[in-house]
Amino acid sequence: MSKPVVLSLGELLWDMLPSGKRAGGAPVNFAYHAMMNGAEGWSISAVGEDELGDELVVEAQKAGIHTIIQRNAWPTSTVEVALKNGIPEYTIVKGVAWDHLLLTRELIDVTAQADAVCFGTLALRSPETHDTIIELLKRTKPGAMRFFDINLRGDHYSRELIEELLGYATVFKINDAELLLLRDMFGIRGTSDDDACRWFMSQYGLDYVILTGGSTFSTVIARGGESSTLATPHVEVVDTVGAGDSFSGTFTARTLLGDPLAEAHRAAVNTAAYVCTQNGAWPEYPEHMPDYLAQGE
Repeated sequence: MSKPVVLSLGELLWDMLPSGKRAGGAPVNFAYHAMMNGAEGWSISAVGEDELGDELVVEAQKAGIHTIIQRNAWPTSTVEVALKNGIPEYTIVKGVAWDHLLLTRELIDVTAQADAVCFGTLALRSPETHDTIIELLKRTKPGAMRFFDINLRGDHYSRELIEELLGYATVFKINDAELLLLRDMFGIRGTSDDDACRWFMSQYGLDYVILTGGSTFSTVIARGGESSTLATPHVEVVDTVGAGDSFSGTFTARTLLGDPLAEAHRAAVNTAAYVCTQNGAWPEYPEHMPDYLAQGE
């Protein structure tokens, strides 16, 4: 069986951590972990014609991620990351290279071959990249998984953008803090977490809704009624940068490879727990991923 092709659309950047800079960006983090779980991972993004851009291209190649990275005159993106008890807080600069992603035949052709495409709100903050990514989402093949990991950052989103992206999504992933905000935004206050997730599933015809609760739980709900809820394992946290993306990438790859929902969810939780014990979003994997869930059972 050939590997499923998993494609990420959006930001590629340097996370400027207290310990130094590390390559990242939610979509490319997703592609890395999908690749580490048996998929062929691709990243579509843009970096500047500068030294930081050169270094990012090399880092992605070293990690084994296939890339289509445009180079332009805008600066390569950097994000200041402050860690408070291991939890990242981001300061995201505007006017960077991935705000100016151009639609090309190459991007269209690669997107049309993808078995899954990942996207979030951040990269669509600029009109240019917004229009490019929306056009690519229109060109995905029938049956492709379109994974909308909302990843709300600062003021780089709107209800209109979220609704637009939900219209293209087959999978919607949110965390508990984002769900609180969305309850107000969509007028579904007073609903339980489960009811709110099922409201989005029904309203937008989704195949899966994934709700993560950080250090407490995660739930995956499927269109057919099946669901899985797991407690988050307790691990020695180094930082949580990229943990949610690793969950998403793992779940996507395992689902495409045929794992039942409960198994794909379990693998995703264990990967995210492992990433929390490491520095940065692209750690090398051990020969055998620890089963943190079994350790707590």
